[in-house]
Amino acid sequence: MKSEEVLAQLKRRFPNEPEYHQAVHEVLESIEEVYNQHPEFEKANLIERLCIPDRMFSFRVTWVDDKGQVHTNMGYRVQHCNVIGPYKGGIRFHASLTPSILKFLAFEQTFKNSLTTLPMGGGKGGSDFSPKGKSSAEIMRFCQAFVTELWRHIGPDTDVPAGDIGVGGREIGYMFGMYRKLTREFTGTFTGKGLTFGGSLIRPEATGYGNVYFLLEMLKTSNIDIKGKKCLVSGSGNVAQYTCEKLIELGAIPVSLSDSDGYIYDENGITMEKLEYVKELKELYRGRIKEYADTYGCKYVPNARPWAEKADIALPSATQNELNGEDAKKLVANGVIAVSEGANMPSTPEAIEVFQSAKILYAPGKAANAGGVSVSGLEMTQNSERISWSTEEVDNRLKSIMKNIHENCVKYGTQPDGYVNYVKGANIAGFMKVAKAMMAQGIV
Repeated sequence: MKSEEVLAQLKRRFPNEPEYHQAVHEVLESIEEVYNQHPEFEKANLIERLCIPDRMFSFRVTWVDDKGQVHTNMGYRVQHCNVIGPYKGGIRFHASLTPSILKFLAFEQTFKNSLTTLPMGGGKGGSDFSPKGKSSAEIMRFCQAFVTELWRHIGPDTDVPAGDIGVGGREIGYMFGMYRKLTREFTGTFTGKGLTFGGSLIRPEATGYGNVYFLLEMLKTSNIDIKGKKCLVSGSGNVAQYTCEKLIELGAIPVSLSDSDGYIYDENGITMEKLEYVKELKELYRGRIKEYADTYGCKYVPNARPWAEKADIALPSATQNELNGEDAKKLVANGVIAVSEGANMPSTPEAIEVFQSAKILYAPGKAANAGGVSVSGLEMTQNSERISWSTEEVDNRLKSIMKNIHENCVKYGTQPDGYVNYVKGANIAGFMKVAKAMMAQGIV
Protein backbone atom coordinates (compact mmCIF):
# COMPACT_ATOMS: atom_id res chain seq x y z
CA MET A 1 0.00 0.00 0.00
CA LYS A 2 1.12 3.53 -0.82
CA SER A 3 -0.85 5.94 1.35
CA GLU A 4 -0.80 8.76 -1.21
CA GLU A 5 -2.28 6.51 -3.91
CA VAL A 6 -5.05 5.27 -1.61
CA LEU A 7 -5.87 8.84 -0.56
CA ALA A 8 -5.91 10.06 -4.18
CA GLN A 9 -8.37 7.29 -5.07
CA LEU A 10 -10.63 8.21 -2.13
CA LYS A 11 -10.56 11.88 -3.17
CA ARG A 12 -11.69 10.93 -6.66
CA ARG A 13 -14.52 8.77 -5.34
CA PHE A 14 -15.56 11.12 -2.54
CA PRO A 15 -14.72 14.69 -3.59
CA ASN A 16 -15.37 17.79 -1.46
CA GLU A 17 -14.93 15.96 1.86
CA PRO A 18 -11.78 17.61 3.30
CA GLU A 19 -12.25 16.54 6.94
CA TYR A 20 -12.71 12.90 5.92
CA HIS A 21 -9.63 13.04 3.67
CA GLN A 22 -7.60 14.65 6.47
CA ALA A 23 -8.48 11.93 8.99
CA VAL A 24 -7.78 9.11 6.54
CA HIS A 25 -4.46 10.66 5.49
CA GLU A 26 -3.24 10.92 9.10
CA VAL A 27 -3.97 7.24 9.77
CA LEU A 28 -2.64 5.89 6.47
CA GLU A 29 0.59 7.83 6.84
CA SER A 30 1.14 6.35 10.31
CA ILE A 31 0.33 2.73 9.50
CA GLU A 32 1.85 2.41 6.00
CA GLU A 33 5.08 0.75 7.16
CA VAL A 34 3.33 -1.76 9.44
CA TYR A 35 0.62 -2.46 6.87
CA ASN A 36 3.19 -3.33 4.23
CA GLN A 37 4.72 -5.92 6.55
CA HIS A 38 1.48 -7.90 6.19
CA PRO A 39 0.96 -8.91 2.52
CA GLU A 40 -2.23 -10.71 3.56
CA PHE A 41 -3.78 -7.30 4.32
CA GLU A 42 -3.08 -6.09 0.79
CA LYS A 43 -4.40 -9.30 -0.77
CA ALA A 44 -7.67 -8.80 1.10
CA ASN A 45 -7.81 -5.11 0.03
CA LEU A 46 -8.19 -4.41 3.73
CA ILE A 47 -7.29 -0.72 3.70
CA GLU A 48 -9.97 0.31 1.21
CA ARG A 49 -12.57 -1.73 3.09
CA LEU A 50 -11.55 -0.03 6.33
CA CYS A 51 -11.62 3.51 4.94
CA ILE A 52 -15.14 3.31 3.50
CA PRO A 53 -18.04 3.16 6.00
CA ASP A 54 -20.27 0.09 6.09
CA ARG A 55 -23.25 2.37 5.51
CA MET A 56 -24.51 5.91 5.95
CA PHE A 57 -28.10 7.01 6.51
CA SER A 58 -29.40 10.49 5.74
CA PHE A 59 -32.93 11.68 6.40
CA ARG A 60 -35.14 14.73 6.73
CA VAL A 61 -36.07 15.93 10.22
CA THR A 62 -39.16 18.12 10.40
CA TRP A 63 -40.06 19.86 13.65
CA VAL A 64 -42.21 22.75 14.92
CA ASP A 65 -40.91 25.69 16.97
CA ASP A 66 -42.74 27.40 19.85
CA LYS A 67 -44.42 29.83 17.44
CA GLY A 68 -45.85 27.06 15.30
CA GLN A 69 -43.32 27.57 12.48
CA VAL A 70 -42.29 24.37 10.70
CA HIS A 71 -38.54 23.78 10.20
CA THR A 72 -36.57 21.16 8.29
CA ASN A 73 -33.08 19.89 9.06
CA MET A 74 -30.96 16.99 7.85
CA GLY A 75 -30.20 13.99 10.06
CA TYR A 76 -27.39 11.46 9.57
CA ARG A 77 -25.89 8.29 10.99
CA VAL A 78 -22.60 6.82 9.77
CA GLN A 79 -22.04 3.18 10.72
CA HIS A 80 -18.37 2.81 9.96
CA CYS A 81 -17.14 -0.56 11.25
CA ASN A 82 -18.52 -3.19 13.65
CA VAL A 83 -15.94 -5.98 13.46
CA ILE A 84 -15.02 -5.69 17.16
CA GLY A 85 -18.43 -4.72 18.55
CA PRO A 86 -21.65 -2.76 17.95
CA TYR A 87 -21.29 0.60 16.22
CA LYS A 88 -20.59 3.15 18.93
CA GLY A 89 -20.23 6.93 18.74
CA GLY A 90 -21.86 10.23 19.52
CA ILE A 91 -24.60 12.34 18.01
CA ARG A 92 -23.69 15.94 17.22
CA PHE A 93 -26.12 18.84 16.75
CA HIS A 94 -24.36 21.78 15.11
CA ALA A 95 -25.17 24.08 12.19
CA SER A 96 -21.80 23.34 10.54
CA LEU A 97 -22.28 19.56 10.46
CA THR A 98 -21.68 17.87 7.09
CA PRO A 99 -21.38 14.26 5.87
CA SER A 100 -17.62 14.82 5.54
CA ILE A 101 -17.28 15.73 9.22
CA LEU A 102 -19.36 12.72 10.25
CA LYS A 103 -17.33 10.34 8.10
CA PHE A 104 -14.11 11.63 9.65
CA LEU A 105 -15.56 11.31 13.16
CA ALA A 106 -16.81 7.76 12.54
CA PHE A 107 -13.46 6.76 11.02
CA GLU A 108 -11.58 8.17 14.04
CA GLN A 109 -14.08 6.57 16.42
CA THR A 110 -13.33 3.12 15.05
CA PHE A 111 -9.67 3.34 16.09
CA LYS A 112 -10.40 5.18 19.32
CA ASN A 113 -12.85 2.48 20.40
CA SER A 114 -10.34 -0.19 19.43
CA LEU A 115 -7.74 1.46 21.67
CA THR A 116 -10.02 1.21 24.72
CA THR A 117 -9.86 -2.63 24.42
CA LEU A 118 -13.64 -2.69 24.96
CA PRO A 119 -15.85 -4.49 22.37
CA MET A 120 -17.11 -1.44 20.46
CA GLY A 121 -17.12 -0.58 16.77
CA GLY A 122 -17.15 2.91 15.29
CA GLY A 123 -20.03 5.16 14.28
CA LYS A 124 -21.19 8.79 14.43
CA GLY A 125 -24.34 10.74 13.74
CA GLY A 126 -26.05 14.07 14.07
CA SER A 127 -27.83 16.93 12.40
CA ASP A 128 -27.23 20.46 11.13
CA PHE A 129 -29.77 21.58 13.75
CA SER A 130 -28.34 24.11 16.22
CA PRO A 131 -29.64 23.99 19.83
CA LYS A 132 -28.28 27.53 20.34
CA GLY A 133 -31.11 29.89 21.30
CA LYS A 134 -33.76 27.13 21.27
CA SER A 135 -36.13 26.48 24.16
CA SER A 136 -36.17 23.11 25.94
CA ALA A 137 -39.55 22.39 24.35
CA GLU A 138 -38.17 23.05 20.86
CA ILE A 139 -35.14 20.84 21.53
CA MET A 140 -37.42 18.08 22.82
CA ARG A 141 -39.58 18.20 19.69
CA PHE A 142 -36.50 18.13 17.47
CA CYS A 143 -34.96 15.18 19.36
CA GLN A 144 -38.21 13.25 19.13
CA ALA A 145 -38.47 13.91 15.38
CA PHE A 146 -34.83 12.90 14.91
CA VAL A 147 -35.27 9.57 16.72
CA THR A 148 -38.53 8.83 14.90
CA GLU A 149 -36.36 8.30 11.83
CA LEU A 150 -33.19 6.95 13.50
CA TRP A 151 -34.66 4.28 15.79
CA ARG A 152 -34.89 1.59 13.10
CA HIS A 153 -31.12 1.58 12.66
CA ILE A 154 -29.93 1.40 16.29
CA GLY A 155 -30.13 -1.03 19.21
CA PRO A 156 -28.08 -2.38 22.15
CA ASP A 157 -26.31 -4.96 19.97
CA THR A 158 -26.46 -2.98 16.72
CA ASP A 159 -25.55 0.67 17.20
CA VAL A 160 -25.35 2.59 20.50
CA PRO A 161 -25.31 6.41 20.13
CA ALA A 162 -24.10 8.85 22.78
CA GLY A 163 -23.77 12.61 23.12
CA ASP A 164 -21.34 14.98 21.39
CA ILE A 165 -21.26 18.71 20.62
CA GLY A 166 -24.74 20.15 21.16
CA VAL A 167 -26.00 16.91 22.71
CA GLY A 168 -25.83 16.53 26.49
CA GLY A 169 -27.84 14.73 29.14
CA ARG A 170 -31.03 16.64 28.33
CA GLU A 171 -30.94 15.73 24.64
CA ILE A 172 -30.00 12.10 25.34
CA GLY A 173 -32.96 11.88 27.74
CA TYR A 174 -35.39 13.17 25.10
CA MET A 175 -34.03 10.80 22.44
CA PHE A 176 -33.99 7.78 24.74
CA GLY A 177 -37.58 8.51 25.83
CA MET A 178 -38.82 8.50 22.24
CA TYR A 179 -36.77 5.41 21.39
CA ARG A 180 -38.27 3.58 24.40
CA LYS A 181 -41.77 4.58 23.31
CA LEU A 182 -41.29 3.49 19.69
CA THR A 183 -39.63 0.16 20.48
CA ARG A 184 -41.62 -0.63 23.64
CA GLU A 185 -38.33 -1.78 25.14
CA PHE A 186 -36.00 -0.55 27.85
CA THR A 187 -32.48 -1.36 26.67
CA GLY A 188 -29.08 0.30 26.89
CA THR A 189 -29.32 1.67 23.38
CA PHE A 190 -28.11 5.18 24.29
CA THR A 191 -25.24 6.03 26.64
CA GLY A 192 -24.86 9.24 28.59
CA LYS A 193 -28.31 8.62 30.09
CA GLY A 194 -29.44 10.13 33.38
CA LEU A 195 -28.55 8.27 36.57
CA THR A 196 -32.24 7.59 37.25
CA PHE A 197 -32.65 5.54 34.06
CA GLY A 198 -29.50 3.54 33.45
CA GLY A 199 -26.74 6.12 33.22
CA SER A 200 -23.27 5.57 34.65
CA LEU A 201 -21.54 7.58 37.32
CA ILE A 202 -18.54 9.55 35.98
CA ARG A 203 -19.96 9.54 32.40
CA PRO A 204 -20.38 13.35 32.17
CA GLU A 205 -16.86 13.83 33.54
CA ALA A 206 -15.22 10.99 31.60
CA THR A 207 -13.82 12.74 28.51
CA GLY A 208 -12.30 15.60 30.49
CA TYR A 209 -11.03 13.39 33.30
CA GLY A 210 -9.67 10.82 30.85
CA ASN A 211 -7.78 13.50 28.92
CA VAL A 212 -6.05 14.64 32.11
CA TYR A 213 -5.29 11.03 33.13
CA PHE A 214 -3.61 10.51 29.75
CA LEU A 215 -1.72 13.80 30.16
CA LEU A 216 -0.42 12.59 33.54
CA GLU A 217 0.93 9.41 31.94
CA MET A 218 2.68 11.49 29.25
CA LEU A 219 4.20 13.83 31.81
CA LYS A 220 5.51 10.84 33.79
CA THR A 221 7.65 9.82 30.80
CA SER A 222 9.56 13.10 31.26
CA ASN A 223 9.34 13.16 35.08
CA ILE A 224 7.22 16.31 35.02
CA ASP A 225 4.84 17.17 37.88
CA ILE A 226 1.53 18.75 36.84
CA LYS A 227 1.25 20.80 40.04
CA GLY A 228 1.53 24.52 39.44
CA LYS A 229 1.47 24.19 35.65
CA LYS A 230 -0.59 26.82 33.81
CA CYS A 231 -2.98 25.19 31.36
CA LEU A 232 -4.77 26.64 28.32
CA VAL A 233 -8.15 24.97 27.83
CA SER A 234 -10.40 25.77 24.86
CA GLY A 235 -14.14 25.26 24.81
CA SER A 236 -16.52 25.70 27.74
CA GLY A 237 -18.81 22.71 27.37
CA ASN A 238 -18.75 19.36 29.07
CA VAL A 239 -15.21 18.34 28.07
CA ALA A 240 -13.61 21.68 28.92
CA GLN A 241 -15.44 21.97 32.24
CA TYR A 242 -14.38 18.58 33.55
CA THR A 243 -10.87 18.97 32.17
CA CYS A 244 -10.61 22.12 34.30
CA GLU A 245 -12.15 20.36 37.29
CA LYS A 246 -9.57 17.55 37.26
CA LEU A 247 -6.70 19.98 36.63
CA ILE A 248 -7.73 22.04 39.66
CA GLU A 249 -8.01 18.88 41.81
CA LEU A 250 -4.45 17.93 40.84
CA GLY A 251 -2.99 21.36 41.60
CA ALA A 252 -2.67 22.63 38.04
CA ILE A 253 -3.91 26.10 37.07
CA PRO A 254 -6.37 26.34 34.13
CA VAL A 255 -6.31 29.92 32.82
CA SER A 256 -8.58 29.96 29.76
CA LEU A 257 -11.95 28.88 28.35
CA SER A 258 -13.65 29.75 25.08
CA ASP A 259 -16.78 29.51 22.97
CA SER A 260 -17.65 30.39 19.39
CA ASP A 261 -17.64 34.11 20.23
CA GLY A 262 -14.16 34.35 21.82
CA TYR A 263 -12.06 33.37 24.83
CA ILE A 264 -11.33 34.46 28.40
CA TYR A 265 -7.85 34.49 29.95
CA ASP A 266 -7.81 34.54 33.74
CA GLU A 267 -4.18 34.93 34.82
CA ASN A 268 -5.16 34.27 38.43
CA GLY A 269 -6.48 30.84 37.47
CA ILE A 270 -9.94 29.33 37.21
CA THR A 271 -10.91 28.08 40.68
CA MET A 272 -13.61 25.58 41.63
CA GLU A 273 -15.87 28.48 42.57
CA LYS A 274 -15.36 30.12 39.18
CA LEU A 275 -15.85 26.77 37.44
CA GLU A 276 -19.21 26.31 39.17
CA TYR A 277 -20.20 29.68 37.73
CA VAL A 278 -19.23 28.46 34.23
CA LYS A 279 -21.24 25.25 34.64
CA GLU A 280 -24.31 27.20 35.68
CA LEU A 281 -23.77 29.77 32.92
CA LYS A 282 -23.51 27.15 30.19
CA GLU A 283 -25.84 24.41 31.40
CA LEU A 284 -28.69 26.41 32.91
CA TYR A 285 -28.62 29.76 31.13
CA ARG A 286 -26.88 28.81 27.87
CA GLY A 287 -24.87 32.02 28.26
CA ARG A 288 -21.68 33.19 26.54
CA ILE A 289 -18.20 32.93 28.06
CA LYS A 290 -17.80 36.73 27.87
CA GLU A 291 -20.06 36.89 30.92
CA TYR A 292 -17.26 35.21 32.92
CA ALA A 293 -14.93 38.09 32.01
CA ASP A 294 -17.60 40.62 32.98
CA THR A 295 -18.14 38.89 36.33
CA TYR A 296 -14.51 38.28 37.31
CA GLY A 297 -12.84 41.20 35.55
CA CYS A 298 -10.40 39.20 33.45
CA LYS A 299 -9.21 39.45 29.85
CA TYR A 300 -11.66 38.66 27.04
CA VAL A 301 -10.71 38.42 23.37
CA PRO A 302 -13.57 38.21 20.84
CA ASN A 303 -13.43 36.03 17.72
CA ALA A 304 -10.26 34.24 18.77
CA ARG A 305 -8.90 31.17 20.58
CA PRO A 306 -6.42 31.23 23.48
CA TRP A 307 -3.35 29.75 21.77
CA ALA A 308 -1.33 32.99 21.77
CA GLU A 309 -1.37 33.16 25.58
CA LYS A 310 1.58 31.98 27.68
CA ALA A 311 1.20 28.67 29.51
CA ASP A 312 2.87 25.31 30.17
CA ILE A 313 0.25 22.91 28.80
CA ALA A 314 -2.50 23.17 26.16
CA LEU A 315 -5.67 21.08 26.12
CA PRO A 316 -7.78 21.87 23.02
CA SER A 317 -11.28 20.76 24.01
CA ALA A 318 -13.67 22.54 21.63
CA THR A 319 -13.91 21.26 18.05
CA GLN A 320 -12.04 19.98 14.98
CA ASN A 321 -9.25 22.04 13.39
CA GLU A 322 -9.36 24.76 16.07
CA LEU A 323 -5.56 24.88 16.36
CA ASN A 324 -3.54 25.57 13.21
CA GLY A 325 0.15 25.69 12.35
CA GLU A 326 0.58 29.34 13.34
CA ASP A 327 -1.16 28.68 16.66
CA ALA A 328 1.16 25.73 17.27
CA LYS A 329 4.24 27.88 16.62
CA LYS A 330 3.01 30.42 19.19
CA LEU A 331 2.44 27.69 21.77
CA VAL A 332 5.93 26.26 21.25
CA ALA A 333 7.51 29.73 21.30
CA ASN A 334 5.70 30.46 24.58
CA GLY A 335 7.19 27.37 26.20
CA VAL A 336 4.34 24.85 26.10
CA ILE A 337 5.72 21.41 27.00
CA ALA A 338 2.64 19.25 26.31
CA VAL A 339 -0.54 19.26 24.21
CA SER A 340 -3.30 16.77 24.98
CA GLU A 341 -6.44 16.79 22.85
CA GLY A 342 -9.85 16.69 24.52
CA ALA A 343 -11.69 17.31 21.24
CA ASN A 344 -11.73 15.20 18.06
CA MET A 345 -8.93 16.20 15.67
CA PRO A 346 -8.61 19.79 17.01
CA SER A 347 -5.07 20.21 15.64
CA THR A 348 -4.50 20.60 11.90
CA PRO A 349 -1.79 18.48 10.20
CA GLU A 350 0.43 21.59 10.11
CA ALA A 351 0.03 22.05 13.87
CA ILE A 352 0.86 18.40 14.57
CA GLU A 353 4.02 18.70 12.47
CA VAL A 354 5.10 21.74 14.52
CA PHE A 355 4.55 19.91 17.82
CA GLN A 356 6.41 16.81 16.71
CA SER A 357 9.28 18.77 15.15
CA ALA A 358 9.71 20.59 18.46
CA LYS A 359 9.68 17.17 20.24
CA ILE A 360 7.08 18.27 22.76
CA LEU A 361 4.63 15.79 24.28
CA TYR A 362 1.63 15.61 21.93
CA ALA A 363 -1.40 13.32 22.39
CA PRO A 364 -3.97 13.00 19.56
CA GLY A 365 -7.68 12.94 20.38
CA LYS A 366 -8.20 9.30 19.43
CA ALA A 367 -6.00 8.41 22.42
CA ALA A 368 -6.35 11.30 24.87
CA ASN A 369 -10.12 11.82 24.63
CA ALA A 370 -11.05 8.13 24.63
CA GLY A 371 -12.24 8.41 28.25
CA GLY A 372 -15.74 9.42 27.21
CA VAL A 373 -16.41 6.44 25.00
CA SER A 374 -14.62 4.19 27.50
CA VAL A 375 -17.14 5.02 30.23
CA SER A 376 -19.91 4.74 27.63
CA GLY A 377 -18.69 1.19 27.13
CA LEU A 378 -18.74 0.67 30.88
CA GLU A 379 -22.31 2.04 30.91
CA MET A 380 -23.26 -0.54 28.28
CA THR A 381 -21.80 -3.26 30.50
CA GLN A 382 -23.71 -2.05 33.56
CA ASN A 383 -26.93 -1.89 31.52
CA SER A 384 -26.43 -5.44 30.24
CA GLU A 385 -25.89 -6.73 33.77
CA ARG A 386 -28.66 -4.55 35.26
CA ILE A 387 -26.25 -3.20 37.89
CA SER A 388 -24.68 0.14 38.80
CA TRP A 389 -21.04 0.55 39.82
CA SER A 390 -19.80 3.08 42.37
CA THR A 391 -18.03 6.31 41.43
CA GLU A 392 -14.76 4.89 42.69
CA GLU A 393 -15.07 1.70 40.64
CA VAL A 394 -15.90 3.52 37.40
CA ASP A 395 -13.12 6.07 37.96
CA ASN A 396 -10.57 3.34 38.67
CA ARG A 397 -11.57 1.48 35.51
CA LEU A 398 -11.26 4.74 33.55
CA LYS A 399 -7.76 5.37 34.93
CA SER A 400 -6.77 1.80 34.04
CA ILE A 401 -8.09 2.14 30.48
CA MET A 402 -6.28 5.46 29.88
CA LYS A 403 -3.06 3.97 31.28
CA ASN A 404 -3.37 0.96 28.94
CA ILE A 405 -3.98 3.23 25.96
CA HIS A 406 -0.87 5.20 26.86
CA GLU A 407 1.19 2.02 27.17
CA ASN A 408 0.06 0.87 23.72
CA CYS A 409 0.93 4.27 22.23
CA VAL A 410 4.41 4.05 23.75
CA LYS A 411 4.80 0.46 22.52
CA TYR A 412 4.04 1.29 18.89
CA GLY A 413 5.13 4.93 18.78
CA THR A 414 8.59 5.06 20.40
CA GLN A 415 11.17 6.25 17.87
CA PRO A 416 14.89 5.30 17.78
CA ASP A 417 15.82 8.57 19.52
CA GLY A 418 13.39 7.80 22.37
CA TYR A 419 10.75 10.38 21.38
CA VAL A 420 7.22 8.94 21.52
CA ASN A 421 5.15 9.66 18.42
CA TYR A 422 1.74 9.25 20.04
CA VAL A 423 -0.07 9.78 16.72
CA LYS A 424 1.74 6.84 15.14
CA GLY A 425 1.43 4.73 18.28
CA ALA A 426 -2.31 5.30 18.63
CA ASN A 427 -3.01 4.71 14.95
CA ILE A 428 -1.02 1.47 14.75
CA ALA A 429 -2.38 0.07 18.02
CA GLY A 430 -5.98 0.84 17.03
CA PHE A 431 -5.53 -0.34 13.45
CA MET A 432 -3.90 -3.69 14.23
CA LYS A 433 -6.76 -4.85 16.44
CA VAL A 434 -9.39 -3.92 13.83
CA ALA A 435 -7.32 -5.37 10.96
CA LYS A 436 -6.80 -8.72 12.69
CA ALA A 437 -10.54 -8.95 13.45
CA MET A 438 -11.39 -8.20 9.82
CA MET A 439 -9.00 -10.87 8.58
CA ALA A 440 -10.35 -13.44 11.03
CA GLN A 441 -13.95 -12.82 9.86
CA GLY A 442 -13.27 -13.19 6.13
CA ILE A 443 -14.20 -11.05 3.15
CA VAL A 444 -17.59 -9.66 4.16
